[in-house]
Amino acid sequence: MQREEKQLEASLDAIIMRVNDLKTSIASMLVKLENEYETLNWPTFLDNFALMSGHLTALSKVLSNEKCAALRSLAVLPLLLSPERDEELVRLTERRVAAFAHDHVPDLLRTRPEPEAEARLALLEQRAANMSYDAAQKQVAAMNKVVSLVWDLISEARESWENEVGARAGVAQTSSVADTHALVAAVGMGRGLKQSSSGGPQNNNGVPGAGGMGNSVAGGRGGMGPGQQQQQMGQMSKAPSAIKTNIKSATQVHPYAR
Repeated sequence: MQREEKQLEASLDAIIMRVNDLKTSIASMLVKLENEYETLNWPTFLDNFALMSGHLTALSKVLSNEKCAALRSLAVLPLLLSPERDEELVRLTERRVAAFAHDHVPDLLRTRPEPEAEARLALLEQRAANMSYDAAQKQVAAMNKVVSLVWDLISEARESWENEVGARAGVAQTSSVADTHALVAAVGMGRGLKQSSSGGPQNNNGVPGAGGMGNSVAGGRGGMGPGQQQQQMGQMSKAPSAIKTNIKSATQVHPYAR
């Protein structure tokens, strides 16, 4: 008897743990649907749905495990009903149930659907049983046609999307970010530009040394007179002779001459 009680407690602890995980994922999904419905996208919704599906699968594995106690053979009976507030019950139910009263017991310990839902289910089962085989096959064929049409639409949209993505990836790139940065640095800061062969600065027209020569000539001529300018031009026009000459005066004064 003690062994069965310990096995039941372990099974209940494992079930409660899985149920809490499932409850947390459902609460997170509800919060996103209520607060992030404008920015919530389809992949995020599918991820949350897959998480809930995983928790349900884990709960099913725990219930179908051989070590889990056979809960179907157990019955839950209310031992005490009270209309007063029970703090322990409030804590266990996360403030959803304040008292284990007579009006809550039928809903909390229900093992069958509600009478209205049970009546509607019985009506649907009766309609399905009275339907002929040909009518059922026609409805199945119509349903399959609708599903096939939706599947074709989804497949075409997926193919067009994949083709568009492949076309974007196959377009050759016509620009280089590194070359653009190098060009901007060369134009703005002169980075990477080589100096001219003369080593002098370049003017705005790209002629090396032209600006400096013009400035020096202009400055030299500005301080000269007209005669000096002609003399300088004459000296520049005459080529230097390679023959040395010694010119002597024709008349010399003798110191003892009378």
